[in-house]
Amino acid sequence: MILHRGYRNLNLRSPVVTVGIFDGVHSGHRIILDRLAEIARTTSGESVVLTFDPLPSEVLYGSPEKGTMLTTMDEKFSLIEKASVDHIIVARFTKKLSATGPSDFISKILVDKIGAKHLIMGYDNNFGRHKKGDFDTISRFSESYDLKVWKAGKKTIDGVAVSSSSIREALYKGRIEEANLWLGYNYSLTGTIVEGRRIGRTFGFPTANIKPSDSRKLIPGDGVYAAEARIGGDLFPGMLSIGFNPTVNKVTAMRSIEVHLFDFAGELYGREITVVFRYRLRDEKKFMSTEQLAAQMKMDREKALELLS
Repeated sequence: MILHRGYRNLNLRSPVVTVGIFDGVHSGHRIILDRLAEIARTTSGESVVLTFDPLPSEVLYGSPEKGTMLTTMDEKFSLIEKASVDHIIVARFTKKLSATGPSDFISKILVDKIGAKHLIMGYDNNFGRHKKGDFDTISRFSESYDLKVWKAGKKTIDGVAVSSSSIREALYKGRIEEANLWLGYNYSLTGTIVEGRRIGRTFGFPTANIKPSDSRKLIPGDGVYAAEARIGGDLFPGMLSIGFNPTVNKVTAMRSIEVHLFDFAGELYGREITVVFRYRLRDEKKFMSTEQLAAQMKMDREKALELLS
């Protein structure tokens, strides 16, 4: 896959294009991307994803919202590349661009700048000023520009239409298995291991505190999870706690992300880590003593090992 920053020197062959934010690059998006690749093959064209940076919400509604993104930009690129897309174009989103009507968006960007011959839209895809460019509107405008428009189908699982917003809601509530099912892969979070208070090691469960690499990345709801951690080229099973650690912390404590790795020996501070969420074990709970907490963590460890095996 070739990454383009802007529209210069594209020289694409019969581009087959889709447009969107593609946050999460979830199983619903994969229907669009699979259709994109299919049309590109049958027309001997090249598949192209047009996306935007910064996010439209950041430009239109002020400063970036913390904890709202399913994927960082690098994660998005990697997932789109796995879908066998030939090119990804990252256009700068501005207020001027947001004011562009559907007809101008087609003529000035899709046709003039990219040279699109085919456009793949999602079943609920809208773009252009005030999102007035739905499938029917775009189809009418496209007739003047020799642009063929296709609509991809809807992805439903257990009667629910898969969307980025539904996945966010599931993650906020800690429903990790449901979110993973809709994503089509296991949700992950990358960050740097920073020094904490080292309380866990006093009762046999040393933990590594994680500072997320991107503050906009969504952190799942408070609780304890069975997880896997990628450090360098190695993968370690473990369990991860998100919350305020009420047993050992004061009420005013900051929310933390801590992972305990099973059978790991070595120094972790300052290293990059990616935690992969697999299963939710339980809610966060305040125990009467650290002894009770340690006993519960032993049970959590056994359950996590069972699930991860």
